[in-house]
Amino acid sequence: MGALLLFMGSVCSAEDITIRYNGNKAKVQQSKKDSVVVTVDGACVNIESLYQNHKLSLRLTGSSDNGQLILKTKGKAKLTLEGLTLTSLEGAPIHLKNKKKVEIVAKKGTVNTLSITACNDTVNHKGAVIWAKDKLLLSGAGTLNIIATGDGCRGIKSKKDITIEDVTLNVTTSGNNLGEKPFSFGFPGGTEGGGFPWAGDSTIQAGFPGFPILGDSTMRGGFPGGGMMPFNFDDIPEEVRQQFEEMRKRFEERMAGDSTMRGGFPGFPGGGMMPFGGMRPEDEDSIDGGFPDFGGGGFAGKHKYVAATKGIASKGKITINSANITVRTSTSGAEGIEGREGIVFNSGNIDVLSPDDAINAGACIEFNGAHVLARSTGNDAVDSNPKGGFFMPFGGNEQNSEPAIIIRGGTVYAWSQMGSPEEGLDCDFAPLVIEGGEVFSAGGGMGEMPSVPTNENAKQPTILLIGIDIQQDEPVQIYDADGKLITTVTIPFSLRRSASLVSNPAFKLGGTYTVKTKGYEKTFTLNEAFTAVR
Repeated sequence: MGALLLFMGSVCSAEDITIRYNGNKAKVQQSKKDSVVVTVDGACVNIESLYQNHKLSLRLTGSSDNGQLILKTKGKAKLTLEGLTLTSLEGAPIHLKNKKKVEIVAKKGTVNTLSITACNDTVNHKGAVIWAKDKLLLSGAGTLNIIATGDGCRGIKSKKDITIEDVTLNVTTSGNNLGEKPFSFGFPGGTEGGGFPWAGDSTIQAGFPGFPILGDSTMRGGFPGGGMMPFNFDDIPEEVRQQFEEMRKRFEERMAGDSTMRGGFPGFPGGGMMPFGGMRPEDEDSIDGGFPDFGGGGFAGKHKYVAATKGIASKGKITINSANITVRTSTSGAEGIEGREGIVFNSGNIDVLSPDDAINAGACIEFNGAHVLARSTGNDAVDSNPKGGFFMPFGGNEQNSEPAIIIRGGTVYAWSQMGSPEEGLDCDFAPLVIEGGEVFSAGGGMGEMPSVPTNENAKQPTILLIGIDIQQDEPVQIYDADGKLITTVTIPFSLRRSASLVSNPAFKLGGTYTVKTKGYEKTFTLNEAFTAVR
C-alpha cells in the first residue's frame, strides 16, 4: 500500500516535460505529448504548446555553454530551474513566446545561472537573458543569477508585467549599447537656422534665447514660430555656455540668502514657471538668473539608446514581493530597473547600482515596505516620468495631479553620485507623497533644488537638507533634542553641497533636531510638515 501511494505521489508531482542539458546536447523526457511539439537541435530545445486550460509544467536541469529554451505557449506555463547553468551564444537562453503568464521558479536550495554573450536587434534574436512576450513571474526559494555580457544584451525583458517574489535574484549587464538614437529636444523651430536664434541671429539677450533676465521684459531673439527642430547642446557657443554658468551662480547665491526659495526655474518674469513640487517662490514676481547647470543631461532631455543594456525592463508594471534582488549595470543609458507602467516595492531587499537611473518608471513608483538602496553614478537614483509630469515653459502643459512617487513604508535610500542637476528622487514636477518609512536621498536638483513634497503631501514630517558636504564613508547622523540618535547613513562617495530629502517615523512636528557630518552641524525645528533647512 505504501509503495502504491509513493508511486501515485510521484506521478502527481511529475513535470510534463523534463530537460537535462549536458554540454552541447539536451535530453528531453515528455509525459504529455498531445498538443505539445518538442524539437531538439543540439542543446537548443524548441517547445510549442497548444494547451489553453492546462498549465504546462517544465523542469530544467544540467549545464550547457551553448544552449537555449524557446517556449511558445497559448496557455500558462511553469518552469522549475533545478541547478541549471545555461549559456546562449545566439539569442535569449530563456525565450518565452507566451500568450499568458509564465512562472520561472528557482527551486529551494539550488543555484541557477543563465547567461548570454552576444545580441543583436533582429526580430528572432531577442537581446536578453530572459525575454518574455507576456506576463512573467519569477519566484522560488533558490538563487537565480542573470548575466548579460554581450553588447545590446539586457538582463530580463518583458513586454508585459513582471512580478518577482521570494527568489534571490542577481542581475548583471556589462555590454555596450548597440547604438545611440539622435539626440533632439522639441524647442519650437526658427526660420533657417533652427529653433535657437544663434544659428542665424548673433544677438542673444538671455540665458535661454528669448527669455529676459535681470528685469528685462522685452523679447530679444525669442522662439520664432514654426516646426520642432532638433537641438544638440554640443552646438552651444562658448559665450552662451558662460552665460549659463553665470546665471547658475547667481541662482545659487539667491538661494543661499532667500529662505522662501523652494525650487523652480529662475529667469522668467511674473513667476511664470512652476517650481519643483508644485510650489512657487513666495512674494516674488520674478527671479534674476536663468536656467541652472545642464551638466549630466538636465533639463534638455536625455540620450536615447538602441538596445540599452538594462537590468530588468518591462513595458508593463513591475511588482516586487519579498525578494532579495541585486542589479548591476555598467553602460550609459542602462537603467537598473525600469517599469514603463510603474514599479511597486512591497517587501524584500533591493540593491541597484547603475550609471543611469537606478530605478526608472513612466508612471508611479510605490515604496510600501521593502528595503531599497538605489544608487546612480551618473543620473537620477529614482526617476519617475509620469505623463504630463514634466513642465515645459513654452505652453501646452497639463500638470499631472497623480503622485509620481509614493513612499508608505520600508527604507528608501536614493543616492545620485552625479550631483546637480541629477537627484536622489526625481518626480518631473508631479507630486511626491511621503506617508511613512525611512527616507534618505542624496543628490542635487535643478539649481540644487530636488523634487520635494508639499506640506499636504508630507504626511510624515520631512526635511530637505540643502548644502550638506557629504564625505565618502563618513556618517551623516541626525539626533533629537535629547541627543538620541534618530538615523545614520554612510554614503560611499563624496558630494559637495548636496540636497538631501530625509523623513523618519521618529520625526515629530515642533521637534528640534541636529544633523551632523564631518565638519558640518546644523540644528533645526520641524515647524511644518515639510521643512527646508539651509
